[in-house]
Amino acid sequence: MKHLFVALTFACMTFAANDNSAITGVSRAQMDGLPTLVMRISDEGSNGLTGAISFYLIRRDEGQSARSSPGDPEPLLDVRFDGKALDFKVSHRRAHGSATANDPPVSFRLKLTGRGEGILIREKDDAGGLQVSRDY
Repeated sequence: MKHLFVALTFACMTFAANDNSAITGVSRAQMDGLPTLVMRISDEGSNGLTGAISFYLIRRDEGQSARSSPGDPEPLLDVRFDGKALDFKVSHRRAHGSATANDPPVSFRLKLTGRGEGILIREKDDAGGLQVSRDY
């Protein structure tokens, strides 16, 4: 009986330590009523968290309404989640053409601020971040 209790306690601790449900799914952000990003994160079990992010290009051409168009999804690199924040990197490989192809990946942090909500902050960015909401 004692061994069963120890095994169940360990199993519960392991599940709690690996509970990524607060961050998995599809999250979106908008700016001025236009989509600015879509991020998909999944839990691959023993392989950890994986995902991709699509940034949108917002155009404000004179004499036209503002509009946005999605970029290609880029994989999330070095994904880490500590229960309060998701840290990851995104490559420049396809983002801005050959001019940035050799630039190092850009680091981001998604700080959870509530159920299904967070602030996405780009490393070394003083702009305050972008409000992100998860789909349910």
